[in-house]
Amino acid sequence: MDSNQYAYLVKLAAFAATTTAMILVVLKLYAYFVTDASAMLASATDSILDLFASIMNVVILRFALAPADKEHKFGHGKAESLAGLVQAAFVLGSALLLVFNGVDRIINPQEVVRTEVGIVVSIIAIVMTLMLVILQKYVINQTKSVAISADALHYQSDLILNLGVLAALFLSQGYWLQADGFFTVAVAIFLLIGAGKIIWTSVHQLMDHELTAEELSIIKKIVLAHEGTHGLHELRTRQAGPDRFIQFHLELDGELSLLEAHTIGEAIEVEIIEALAPCEVFIHHDPLSAANHHQATDEIKRV
Repeated sequence: MDSNQYAYLVKLAAFAATTTAMILVVLKLYAYFVTDASAMLASATDSILDLFASIMNVVILRFALAPADKEHKFGHGKAESLAGLVQAAFVLGSALLLVFNGVDRIINPQEVVRTEVGIVVSIIAIVMTLMLVILQKYVINQTKSVAISADALHYQSDLILNLGVLAALFLSQGYWLQADGFFTVAVAIFLLIGAGKIIWTSVHQLMDHELTAEELSIIKKIVLAHEGTHGLHELRTRQAGPDRFIQFHLELDGELSLLEAHTIGEAIEVEIIEALAPCEVFIHHDPLSAANHHQATDEIKRV
């Protein structure tokens, strides 16, 4: 996938999330004032946080997708991982608010009024959120975007939360008054677990974690498949946003001319970019006699 397609998909998902959150905030606040249901207040609170997080996502993604410049020659991709951390912070805050509201209603249960309003709003919220999550899942599968993955966590939890609200509205009518409180706390636990996963992924990218084993294997296979190559060493990789950065020492016959070595390296670079785009490849050409003295632990030799 090229950078333009990546940018289009993540922007589409970000703007769709923001629009959905704005509509749901209005609907859920109205339903809360009418029904006085704790679960509906928790759902509205979660949607407000979703809205702020999605707006921030749009702002940060605009920066993350900007091309490289004089001050940021490797691009701005790490801003997306920062967006993931910000999103996780919003999720954690939302989870804590839900815990407080849920525990309060468990201790002090009360019957919900005008349940039909809450039911209609919850059904509308479920349909809208489900459509958004399907879009986000598609974008994540195509782009592996950390920021959109963090945003999707909010709305996946909203699906569970809205289903919980429906159940709570029904059960609170004399069947189980603590139902809305228990559902609220359950969703908070789900959010806490998801936020931890987003933090882990974001920190890995900010700390220049290596590409996956599958991606590293692709790089090695491409290099070793070329006639004239004897191996590679000092393979170093990292990812910032959509962009992968790959560098290694390419081992070639010392008798090759500079032009021949350059031609082999250029062909390898083109293949790697085609396989792992968007990426940048940096190749240092080493004569085999010099490479044989290299003792790097990640040295890869042609069998």
